Formats: sequence, structure tokens, C-alpha cells
Amino acid sequence: MVCHYSDKQILLVGEGDFSFSLSLAKAFGSSTNITAASFDIRGNGLGRNYNNGKANVEELERLGCTVVRGVNIHSMTSDCRLARYDIIIFHFIRAGKHHEVVKSFMESAREMVKDENGEIHVTHKTIYPFNEQDIKALAEETGLRLIKQMKFHNWIFPGNSVDTYSIGSSAVTFMFKK
Repeated sequence: MVCHYSDKQILLVGEGDFSFSLSLAKAFGSSTNITAASFDIRGNGLGRNYNNGKANVEELERLGCTVVRGVNIHSMTSDCRLARYDIIIFHFIRAGKHHEVVKSFMESAREMVKDENGEIHVTHKTIYPFNEQDIKALAEETGLRLIKQMKFHNWIFPGNSVDTYSIGSSAVTFMFKK
């Protein structure tokens, strides 16, 4: 799955401790093709909120990644710090109102992928209560079509801090196109 992301301009939104972005950057040996975005605007809060957050951002920046804070998925299409991308990824949505968040993400991402070949990826748990979010139906509502879904295996992304025990084998990456 990591090779699917190489040589493409990637936007990762909703990054918490930036460990998923860093796992991709380390796999590539560089992160000049990655923009990692977080809603949290407090750069110094990373150390308090996430054990390795500050160190992860520093390493990403050293590897050439663009790190952008204060990105709101509801309005990211008008954020001048962002561009158009080949792949836009929301990895494990943690917000309380999942339905609104997922739908807003998909609407925004649909406008921000470069062309008809652009992809939008959502990694999400598929067990209760998360399975009540019909990711495929939300995508269809926003004009996206499912092209593939794959079980998410955390071991493919060394250093990613997602709690493997809490997701078990219940996580799936849904891949969509316009």
C-alpha cells in the first residue's frame, strides 16, 4: 500500500501526532511530496497532547514535508496554504460528529484533487459504532465513487501510532474517485 502513495502529491488531513505522515516520509526517504495538515493550531501543544508529536513534525520538516496547522476540513478549499493534490487522505477520523465531518471532508477533497484520476482515501473502523457511518453512502452523496477498499494493516506503516489493539482487523481504507 505504501508504494501506492509514492511519486504523488499527497495531502494528509486530520493529523494528530503526525506519525502516519512520518511513516510515509520514512518509507519514501523524503517527504517533499507530502503536505501534512492538522486542525490544531498550537504547535507547542503537540508535546502535551501527543507524546511524539513535536519530534514527528521536526523530522517531517527535516525530510522536506510541508506542515500546515489550523486546517479546517469544512473550509480547506479556500485555504491558500493548500493546493491541488493527486491523493487526499483522512486517516482515522476521530471527531465527535463523524457524519458531518466525513461529508465535509469528501466535499472539500473532491474539489481539491487534481483531476479525474485523483483519489480520496478514508481509513475508518468498520465495527460498531463506527460502522453506523456508511462511508460509501456519504461518498456517493458527494459525487464520489468507490474504486477499492482494503483492510488497513498498521504494520505496513512502521511508527504509525494508531492503537493496533483498538482497531484490530476492523479498519478499512476506502479509496474513491470523482
